[in-house]
Amino acid sequence: MEITIEFPGGDRVDAVMNGLRLATDQDGTAPSPFQLFLASIGTCAGIYVSSFLRQRGLPTEGLVIRQRMVPDPASKLIGKIELTIELPAGVPEQYREAAVRSAQLCAVKKHLERPPQIEVRTA
Repeated sequence: MEITIEFPGGDRVDAVMNGLRLATDQDGTAPSPFQLFLASIGTCAGIYVSSFLRQRGLPTEGLVIRQRMVPDPASKLIGKIELTIELPAGVPEQYREAAVRSAQLCAVKKHLERPPQIEVRTA
């Protein structure tokens, strides 16, 4: 997989992959790169949970995941990310823990738990 990073001007920096363009900037007209990073955690979990529900013929309308970032006072970085899954009405109690387990399968979460090496160089 390869992503091309392009610079259309100003504070805008775009990521281009698979024919898709993700715009980012620092002036509020698009998400910042860090906001996209954070959103990738909850949206990834959401893909797994909604798929879990659909595979069992359960409703997805009303499914919400609330993501809360808890700062680490010592480092001033995010110390913990909490995901709260609000299951739709009509999802039986027996599926609650399984929905949590499905969210934990998220590839973004797994990569944060075992981060890849990042190598930066010039061409």
